[in-house]
Amino acid sequence: TAEVALPYGARPEGSVSKLRTYRDGARILWTIIRLYKELRPLRFFGAAGVALMFLSLGLGTPLVVTWLETGLVPRFPTAILATGIMQLAFLSMGCGLVLESVAQGRREAKRMRYLDLQSVATAS
Repeated sequence: TAEVALPYGARPEGSVSKLRTYRDGARILWTIIRLYKELRPLRFFGAAGVALMFLSLGLGTPLVVTWLETGLVPRFPTAILATGIMQLAFLSMGCGLVLESVAQGRREAKRMRYLDLQSVATAS
């Protein structure tokens, strides 16, 4: 069989773990985020785009209401910021769409390479 028996037991007295809770936890979290970005780019960048869109709407809605009431935009820098954030939201979603197509192509190419392999039973 392919299994190998290994001795497994309690940690010896006086030994210390080599794991660092926060550093290793941050490394694991970063790896999960990176894998999610690689495997599901539309969801990743779409979520970022939606978050940016809500931020932009939160900043811009009071300005639009004030503009409709008075015809003036009292906080012009905030209007520019809200517009820029909305553009970033759409850019993020567009990047997500493009990267989703690339990821799908990579998955299909990987599947085709897998299907080209001969099985062990028929190779002999």
